[in-house]
Amino acid sequence: MAKDLFSQHAADYAKYRPNYPAGLFDHLASLVPLRGRAWDCATGNGQAAVGLAAHFEEVVATDASVQQLAQAAPHPRVSYRVALAENSGLESGSVDLVTVAQALHWFDLPQFYREARRVARGPGAMLAVWCYALAEIEHGVDAVVRRYYDEVVGEYWEPERRLVELGYQTIAWPFAAVPTPQFEMQVEWNLARLTCYLNTWSATQAATRAMARNPLDAIAHDLARAWGDPGQPRRVRWPLFLRLAKLVEL
Repeated sequence: MAKDLFSQHAADYAKYRPNYPAGLFDHLASLVPLRGRAWDCATGNGQAAVGLAAHFEEVVATDASVQQLAQAAPHPRVSYRVALAENSGLESGSVDLVTVAQALHWFDLPQFYREARRVARGPGAMLAVWCYALAEIEHGVDAVVRRYYDEVVGEYWEPERRLVELGYQTIAWPFAAVPTPQFEMQVEWNLARLTCYLNTWSATQAATRAMARNPLDAIAHDLARAWGDPGQPRRVRWPLFLRLAKLVEL
C-alpha cells in the first residue's frame, strides 16, 4: 500500500503543482491502437487524467486518498474512484493505456505490474510512467533551492525519493525498453508562487511538523536575494523522465 504524504495539504498540492505538457499526452495517445479507456493510477488531483481526456473516450482516475480526489478537476470524460494501485477494481482486459505520474515509487511494484497486465486490453495496450525531480530556475535561484533540498530538508525525504532523483532508471522494470522522447514542464512564476510550490514538498511538510516551524524560513533571505524583484516572473522548468512498456504485444 502506498504511503500517503499529501492528503493533509491536498488543496495546496492541487493549486501549486505544475501541469504536464499537452505534447506528452499527444504522444502517449499516438502509441496505442485503441483509445477507449485510459487508467490514470494514483491520479492525485487529476492533472494527468484531464490531459488524457482529450484523447480517450473514458479516463478512470484512481487514488487511495479521498482528500486528493476531492480537489480533482472535474471533466465529463473522467471518472474518479478511490482505489489502490495494486487493486484497481477495473475489469480485466478493459484498459488501453495505464499511466502513473510522479507516483510509481510509492507502489508495491510486483503487485501493481500484475494489476496493470490484468486490466490491459490487447493488442497494443501500454504502460506509461513518468517523474520529475528538481526544477531548473534561471538567475541562479536553483542553487538556493538545491541547498534547501539537500541541507535543510534533506533528512525528511522518504527513501523512495531516491528513485525519482535517478529518473526511474533504477526502478524495477520487467519490460522491454521502448524509445521515449524528451518532454518538460515549463512555467513563468514569481517568487511567491515558487515559495507556495516548495511548501507542497512532502519533506517541507515533514520538517514543519518536526521543527514546529516552516523550514523555508532558513532560505527566505537567500532566495529573495537570488530572485531580485519578487514580482518578476522567472522561468522554471522540470525535465520529465518517461518510461514506456507494452503490456500486451501486438
